[in-house]
Amino acid sequence: MDIIQAIRQRKSIRGYKPDPVPRDILMNVLNLAIRAPSALNIQPWEMAVITGEVLDDIKRSNVEMLASGMIPNPDILIGPFKDVYRQRQVDLAIQIFKLMGIAREDSEKRVQWMQRGFRFFDAPAAIILSLDKSLGESCLFDIGTICQTICLAALSYGLGTCIEDQGTMFPEVVRKFAHIPESERIIIGIAIGYPDGDFPANKLETKREPVENIVDWYGFD
Repeated sequence: MDIIQAIRQRKSIRGYKPDPVPRDILMNVLNLAIRAPSALNIQPWEMAVITGEVLDDIKRSNVEMLASGMIPNPDILIGPFKDVYRQRQVDLAIQIFKLMGIAREDSEKRVQWMQRGFRFFDAPAAIILSLDKSLGESCLFDIGTICQTICLAALSYGLGTCIEDQGTMFPEVVRKFAHIPESERIIIGIAIGYPDGDFPANKLETKREPVENIVDWYGFD
């Protein structure tokens, strides 16, 4: 798979087969991903790769926290989104709920779907990315580059991914089971596994704003 094909093919996978992902394959993915761009070559990322009982514990505890009414308290600010950004978020939810057969008034199924996100979409493995708290906001750029590179590299091994924040919205849960120290900010999680081709939401192809609407050109004839 060449890079152009990978960029075009990559999408968020929200339904996975239960098959475990071998450690050596995940290591291969990460060995490729650490070639991601890094400002000044700081390479600030820290990663925890989780599966098995540890991931099961995180999934269960996340849902328990959510069900208890606890308010998520992620280590980084997430939203709120306004104007066109909020509309894009709403449009995505509408597309997913339509594919999943979740009616607007079906609050129970909507809650179940939200819980799925807090369970890393039931993926058999997850990658947690964190930064040392001594590092500034500019290092979030590096987290973005390695996230994208992980997702592209995963395609070469038949793996799907979903960059998602719900699994890390209760950082105390992730720290407890993954032993991530308090000295690190938990930034984002990546669900990873073999895609379930029959899962309805995996058929989603999200729209992108046309380049003409978001780019200004200067100095060209």
